[in-house]
Amino acid sequence: MIRRTTAAAATACTAAALLLGTGSTTATATAAANAATATVAATAPGFLVGADLPKHPGSPWSTGAVTKGLPESAPFCLDGVLPAAGAWHRSFGTDVDAGAVQVSVRAASTDAAVKLAAALERKVAACAADWLRTTPGGTASWQDYGKIGVEEGAHVYGVHTSIPDSEPGVHLYGIGRDGTTVTVVNWGRMGTLADAPVPAFKKTTTTAVNKLNP
Repeated sequence: MIRRTTAAAATACTAAALLLGTGSTTATATAAANAATATVAATAPGFLVGADLPKHPGSPWSTGAVTKGLPESAPFCLDGVLPAAGAWHRSFGTDVDAGAVQVSVRAASTDAAVKLAAALERKVAACAADWLRTTPGGTASWQDYGKIGVEEGAHVYGVHTSIPDSEPGVHLYGIGRDGTTVTVVNWGRMGTLADAPVPAFKKTTTTAVNKLNP
């Protein structure tokens, strides 16, 4: 009887230890996750939220998390030009035909940031022609909507693409810099350049650059 009681007590102690261990592991994991979130918040540039984007007539914008690194798929037109080092991104979506993504990069120096912003602008300006070369039967056009006087400067562009028997698509790009941080906002939906909310998107681009280093 004494042996059984001792064994039961030992079993209870072991179970309690396991429970404490589980609680300790959970608490440690939670603390680690919170610390990681705090680290991202402390080091990532400031980002847009859904309310900063041009209003969509059919759906509110959903806002993804600020995530270290580049998006899984490069924004349209920007394949191969954005560096992974120093990059963060945030994606946005609607329930219908529109989507957006912001990618921001903390460059190693001001000179590197200037070069990256220039490379992004060249890439977008060449997008329509590059797309046509690889899309037989397609049509494409682009528009330079001009510079914006915010921080070290920003520039807004539009690109329209279409293929037969398919809905046309339009993209807007806002590229800007604040010190060593460069950001690009890519907004897209079905339509043409005439459908693009350029004035509202210029405000979005201004807000994006202003938020980079609050």
